Amino acid sequence: AIFIEECMQHDLTPVQYAALVAIREHPGIDATRLSALIAFDRSTLGNVLERLEARGLIARYSAPEDKRIKLLKLDPRGRLLLRRLEAAVARTQKRILAPLNVEQQRMLIKLLAQLVAVNVETVTAASRRAAKED
Repeated sequence: AIFIEECMQHDLTPVQYAALVAIREHPGIDATRLSALIAFDRSTLGNVLERLEARGLIARYSAPEDKRIKLLKLDPRGRLLLRRLEAAVARTQKRILAPLNVEQQRMLIKLLAQLVAVNVETVTAASRRAAKED
């Protein structure tokens, strides 16, 4: 709710933001791997990607080795939007963490980083297994 409030003027949901950041950090990622990376179901993510593409924020293009696979990259408008969102995202994080003192904030960030690291390994392993089954 805080993210939506802070980023309202940019008309972007938290999932759309997560997808844009992940695509920026992993240019050429496909939708299946993106869904695993941001922990969002593939079918719903397809709708999110359609909206981002319609707004000119991302582009989909065919993989050179397999034209059936669509890869994702940020369009210049997507890069610009992420730059414009930096202050709003920083305010969001500050507001979310405000009830905690500085030491509690550090501890929470450390624990969340540990959870992300463990879950990324789990998701990556699951993605590899799924890719082998294809």
